[in-house]
Amino acid sequence: MAQIYISLGSNIEREHNVQQGLLSLAKAFELPFEQLILSSLFECDAVGFDGPIFYNMVIGMTCPHSVEQVAKILRTIEFTHGRDHNAKKFSPRTLDLDLLLYDNLIIDHPAQLPRDEITKNAFVLWPLSQVAPELSHPILKQSYLDLWQNFNKNSQQLSIIANCW
Repeated sequence: MAQIYISLGSNIEREHNVQQGLLSLAKAFELPFEQLILSSLFECDAVGFDGPIFYNMVIGMTCPHSVEQVAKILRTIEFTHGRDHNAKKFSPRTLDLDLLLYDNLIIDHPAQLPRDEITKNAFVLWPLSQVAPELSHPILKQSYLDLWQNFNKNSQQLSIIANCW
């Protein structure tokens, strides 16, 4: 079984899509909802483009699937929830699911692991530091809590909001 961490984001019908995304993850990975490790739900401005405000969070879980299977499952869930197959990288999203970590795997295909944006975006690092504070980044060899404590918190503004599940 692999320990995986997934970032979830939505800036279209945010509350609905976060709820449905979480339920779809539990179903796809055949886990009771209670076994998902959930960060707080965060609200932040779109990064890289002008668009509606996002909800973001990180989910941790164990799974028996290969990294290739996990990547396919995440894409299927996104498309099932209305993500456009031709969507630009920086554009509004009904549901955005990114595999951040798969155990300590370091690869570039079928997904970049560990995902580069972990250390670049507060909306990924802060929630990851909540669900895996003592886990070490496989390249930087620092815990996610330490990385968050040293992050320039003025670079991106986040706020924790009430969970919608």
